[in-house]
Amino acid sequence: MKTKQHHFLNNQWENFASDLNNEKSQLVLVFGSPECIVKNEEVLEHLKKTYPNADIVLSSTAGEIINSTVYDDSVVATAIEFEKTTVKSVKTNINDHQDGYQAGAYLKKQLDGTDLSGIFIIADGTLIDGADLARGFNENNPTNIPITGGLAGDAARFQKTFTGLNESPSQGNIIAVGFYGKDILIGHGSLGGWDEFGIERLITSSDKNVLAELDNENALDLYKKYLGTYADELPGSALLFPLSMKVPGSDRYLIRTVLGVNDEEKKMIFAGSMPEGSKSRLMTGNFAKLINASAIAAKDSLEGMKNHKPDLTLLVSCVGRKLLLHSRIVEEVEAAEDVILDGTVSGFYSYGGISPFGACSPCQLHNQTMTITTFAEA
Repeated sequence: MKTKQHHFLNNQWENFASDLNNEKSQLVLVFGSPECIVKNEEVLEHLKKTYPNADIVLSSTAGEIINSTVYDDSVVATAIEFEKTTVKSVKTNINDHQDGYQAGAYLKKQLDGTDLSGIFIIADGTLIDGADLARGFNENNPTNIPITGGLAGDAARFQKTFTGLNESPSQGNIIAVGFYGKDILIGHGSLGGWDEFGIERLITSSDKNVLAELDNENALDLYKKYLGTYADELPGSALLFPLSMKVPGSDRYLIRTVLGVNDEEKKMIFAGSMPEGSKSRLMTGNFAKLINASAIAAKDSLEGMKNHKPDLTLLVSCVGRKLLLHSRIVEEVEAAEDVILDGTVSGFYSYGGISPFGACSPCQLHNQTMTITTFAEA
């Protein structure tokens, strides 16, 4: 497995040295700001000419990661040449399905095969319920092959996100890449590092990703009460105060990000489903724990490598972490790299990560986490 990276910044390409054969590259992953990958057609055309036989997967971001550095308003492209692994990329649009669950199940069926070893997903981050999408991919995955990925970003605007496969990115798209063969190794890890505070409350009224009541009280009023002066800065300040959620029957919590609030109806809109009967608590960030969580996620991802060094590591972190860590954001990337040590590192800041909790478990939507996927060929 070989990789080659390119960085488009200030309208110029920087091409990193590699012995990858451009003609043999099967896949190019492209992470960039909406302004760079949607409005600048030269980016896609350049990559198509450079890698004529590769599937090119594009996603808008809330920040780009290349090696140990985080950028804004740029494009990070990573070309991959597999030696023993075959790749298949498929796309659909949420408008062609009843919901995210149906879209996920449809894409999983398109990729099914006896030698399917893993899937990486890139999806619109504003029009798609990532939790429903994950459930759809889990529907027919009896062996729990690793399914990871992320939701596209739009800086901290939460207006429009864009994804694409071999064409200019647009809204509503979901792209899934299947990896086939016995030689591909895929590791994964995801962790938040946030602190819970306040009392645990029961979700008593919700509709998919729209939360109305906690403990039979208005959820938005309770949330604003806890936020204090930060309530005046909603919805932006909500990125700094996510909610933990434990669904019935689970002993592990998921993190959910508030995407918006409806003051007229007094409801909160989240990045993933908030099922009634789940338990929830407020969360706040601790810099040291957030950065350490990145290192732990990296360590977990190496467990799937079977003592092989990763050739490629994809980091999908959350825009909320970026806003909170601010000038220290590079530290969570460095913390992961200090554990990984080897291979190419690429990634982006997202509106959510997709990953299993652990080995041989279903994938989930994770907000406000560092989600890491490692790849190698045995």
